[in-house]
Amino acid sequence: MTRNRTAVILFLLLLCAGSLSAGTLPPPGERALRAAERDAHPLRTTDPDGGLDDLRPLGRMVGDAKVLGLGEATHSSHEFFTLKHRVLRYLVEQEGFRTFALEAGWSSGLRLDAYVRTGRGDPRRIMREEFQDTYAWWNTREYLALVEWMRAYNVRHPDDPVRFMGDDFAYAGPELYDAVLRYAARHLPDLHPRLTALYRGLRPAAPAGTYMKAYLARPLAERRAMAVRAEAALSLLARQPVPAGTTKDAHAWMVQHARALAQTARGYAFDFDDPDQLRASMGYRDRLMADNIAWWQARTGHKVLLSAHNSHVSYRTSDPRYPRMQGAFLRERLGEDYVSAAVTFGAGSFNATGPDGTARVHTVGAPPRHSTERFLDRVRPGDYLLDLRTSPPAARTWLHTPRPTRSIGTSYPERLHDIAPVASHDLLIHLHHVTPARLLAPPG
Repeated sequence: MTRNRTAVILFLLLLCAGSLSAGTLPPPGERALRAAERDAHPLRTTDPDGGLDDLRPLGRMVGDAKVLGLGEATHSSHEFFTLKHRVLRYLVEQEGFRTFALEAGWSSGLRLDAYVRTGRGDPRRIMREEFQDTYAWWNTREYLALVEWMRAYNVRHPDDPVRFMGDDFAYAGPELYDAVLRYAARHLPDLHPRLTALYRGLRPAAPAGTYMKAYLARPLAERRAMAVRAEAALSLLARQPVPAGTTKDAHAWMVQHARALAQTARGYAFDFDDPDQLRASMGYRDRLMADNIAWWQARTGHKVLLSAHNSHVSYRTSDPRYPRMQGAFLRERLGEDYVSAAVTFGAGSFNATGPDGTARVHTVGAPPRHSTERFLDRVRPGDYLLDLRTSPPAARTWLHTPRPTRSIGTSYPERLHDIAPVASHDLLIHLHHVTPARLLAPPG
């Protein structure tokens, strides 16, 4: 009898304990937090010169992908840029990546590529001349250090160089027009006069920032006529068979250069006062950036680290002005050979243009209570990396729900965007605190 009573008491205690446990389970957000804590890989530093062992999980997550899109929640924070430098170091030294791609003009990328490959030119001068107006946020000490590291790597590895590319359209420098016309003069002399006429008035004769502002000030009809001429030049060159005295590869590069010139002209040919045209222009931009990345990767065979804003490397748009993002186009073209990684932050400072149009430092405190960043800040006290594809179910479910998230571009204030990290990216790196990037010259 005593034995039976003991068994009953034990059963009741176990039942009570089970009921108590069930009744005190943490709410979904807390369960998600505990799950994310178990899956977070700590990052020791964002210093480019730091050891690289803690980035090995990133290498496993990227796997055999050919392009990694590495984002940023602001366009001008020191730690975002130094983290990208550090990740580039790791991917080059340990994972076979050989190209760094930046959200900058195609011709700007070519000038910096020439420097990192051959040492030709002064990187400070190149950046000062190329990174103006739209691209002024890249004229920083952090990117100068990254470019100089690439050059130093190539000096040590002349037979296996790294390269620099720009995938964007807003500025096409005079060197690009000159290269196409020199090629035509040498290899397609019958075509040269026609190309010269088509490009008349398009080649920049002023600094990059001045040229971009002046281009936008032209009448819409004139901008559209310029786009038609640049596209006609591309069509003429693309239809030509490979000329004698050159190679298929050299011809393909010249056609791509002409394509970049046409992209610039067409990119300015939208009516930016019309909301539908503005939206179409944003979709055009993200598509052409993806086209350029895919072309470069296929032509060089390189694995590419793509640096852009979180929104551009994303699979989903969070802004009604953007119909589709570069990340979505790249996933369409490359499948799982494209991997997207967002980089978020908890608090800190960044450079951006204020409401009065001047560039200055902005500072934000702890993220709002129900925001994505508030959750991410609580996961662990230090910076970390998450694989959103394999996170425990509780964490994935929480991070699959759109919540207010910072998405700060070149101007501020900027409203919070409703973003679901799991639906938008494959990986996520969270930094608890950021500081302003070190600008080499004020944007203007």
